[in-house]
Amino acid sequence: MVLVILAILAAILIPSMVGWIDKANQKTVVAEARAALLACQTLASESYGETGTAAVVPADAKTLADVDGTISGVTLSGAKVTGMTYAGGDYTATWNGTKWTVAKTATP
Repeated sequence: MVLVILAILAAILIPSMVGWIDKANQKTVVAEARAALLACQTLASESYGETGTAAVVPADAKTLADVDGTISGVTLSGAKVTGMTYAGGDYTATWNGTKWTVAKTATP
C-alpha cells in the first residue's frame, strides 16, 4: 500500500518538477541575455562616442557580459540597441527593442 501511495505521489510531482526546471532555465537565459544586451549597449555607446558611428562586435559583447551563450542579430538605431538574439542552453531569448521573447531552441 505504501508503494502505491509513493508511486501516485511521484506521478504527480515529477511533471511539476520538470516544469519548474524549465521555468528556471528560461529565467536564467533571460538574465544572461539582459547582461548581453547591456554589454551590446555599452559597446554601441562607446563606439558612437569615439567614431560617430555605433558598432557592436558580438564576440566583444560576449566577453564584456561574461556569458557562455551566443549573441547574434544585433540591430542598432543610432547608438541604441533595438534588437538582439541570445542563445544559451535549451532556450533563445530575443529582444525586439521593447520586450523579451523566449523560445525553446530548435534541435537538429
